[in-house]
Amino acid sequence: MLITGMFMSILDVSIVNVAIPTIQKQFAASTQDIQWITTAYTLCLGMVVPGTAWLGDRFGLTRTYLVSLLSFAAASALCALAWDLPSMVAFRILQAIPGGIIPVVCVTMLYRIVPSERIGTAMGLYGLGIVVAPAIGPTLGGYLVDYVDWRLIFLLNLPIGLVGCVAAAAVLPRFGPGPRRRFDLPGFAAAASGLFALLLAVSEGQDWGWTGYRVLGLTVFGLLALALFVVLELEVEQPLLDLRVFRHWPFVNSLLLITANSVALFSPLFYLPLFLQEGRGMQAFDTGLLLLPPALVMLVMMPIAGRLYDLIGPRIPTVLGLVVTGYGMVLMADISADITRQEVVVWTMVRSLGVGLCMMPIMTGGISALPPEIVSSGSAVNTIVQRVATAFGLAALTALATTVQAQTLADRAALLDPGADPRLHELAARGASALYPLMRELQLQTMATSFHDVFLVIAWMSFAAAGLALLQRHGRPARAGTAEPAEIG
Repeated sequence: MLITGMFMSILDVSIVNVAIPTIQKQFAASTQDIQWITTAYTLCLGMVVPGTAWLGDRFGLTRTYLVSLLSFAAASALCALAWDLPSMVAFRILQAIPGGIIPVVCVTMLYRIVPSERIGTAMGLYGLGIVVAPAIGPTLGGYLVDYVDWRLIFLLNLPIGLVGCVAAAAVLPRFGPGPRRRFDLPGFAAAASGLFALLLAVSEGQDWGWTGYRVLGLTVFGLLALALFVVLELEVEQPLLDLRVFRHWPFVNSLLLITANSVALFSPLFYLPLFLQEGRGMQAFDTGLLLLPPALVMLVMMPIAGRLYDLIGPRIPTVLGLVVTGYGMVLMADISADITRQEVVVWTMVRSLGVGLCMMPIMTGGISALPPEIVSSGSAVNTIVQRVATAFGLAALTALATTVQAQTLADRAALLDPGADPRLHELAARGASALYPLMRELQLQTMATSFHDVFLVIAWMSFAAAGLALLQRHGRPARAGTAEPAEIG
């Protein structure tokens, strides 16, 4: 039942991206304005997560999960009824509130339900929502947008949420409220404003300019706010998030590995469809079909990886998975204007094999090292790191791609001298329309060159993370009731 909530919340992120161009036409919005459909969701999501652990303790995990599931479905229905861009953005903000709560509550409940010696298998099944939903989102979204109606991408959540809520109410054990503690309002304000500022700077950095005063000001404010949050949490008697999670090295190590693996998971899902649709002119549904086989690979690998964790611990599957991921990214770095469908499928399947092998052992190994009383705080921190790492990774890689593309385009355009090449002179004499195919080919080549560099950077990040993964624990997890030596210092 927990898989349903996680799958629905993650699927919504990837499936909406496919519909953005269609929604833009429907609402007659500018490219800059339409991005707020995703930006507003991301910003609100980041603000909500720090308070999730308190909500679970205050109202009980089961009740919080059920209410969040229903709220997400209801907000999705409102998005489907949106009549203009402001209403859509407002409904997306409402949708992000339960969307940020669901992942944290799901992981916390899972660790309370499943015995420690079987947590790997359980997390392997649970992780299907994390890795499979982003992969099948473009396929499903592309079909609905191209052949039915874009509003169905939101209405799809309504039956899923209702069925999932009824099933969860019937099956899940009742986790009541925990010890009463005051809501740390100053801490929440510091964390929420800091994450909001950083995510806004990352989201708008490309348009506002990375060295502009707005981006730099937001970045400085965000870092200072998060530093204040740490100071406040160390001083208050009942902190919003228990920062003792950072005393446990396996958990800290898992956060570093999650950062690298999140970039390797989500970044290609952004750049590859962009190249195929904008560069090669493929339809959204056709692009999604190419990404379906990699999704099936992850569907198979996640339970296997969870079982391996229960048998041999996180180190071996994590190291092997990151190495395979890096190799898959090296293959994808051969992207070119002449890339074939078969190459796309094979390369992405190799990458998915690696991601599916290492994702859950990384998360499970880190959270399993925490004492039960701070697992909810660890889940919240884990979710925040995933979101922030994905946002910052995409922003940094997009800045790299833009720089390389601009420089490559300028260098190659300088070589197009009509005076030196009679063919160019003849084309120029015919007018701009005759030169369009040549310029189109040039743009496609420069896009491929920039994505080549991006995929190589991701590959080296994966290889470096594989070295860090050698520090993970090896061997069967400790059984319930035994503690793992995990603290720093």
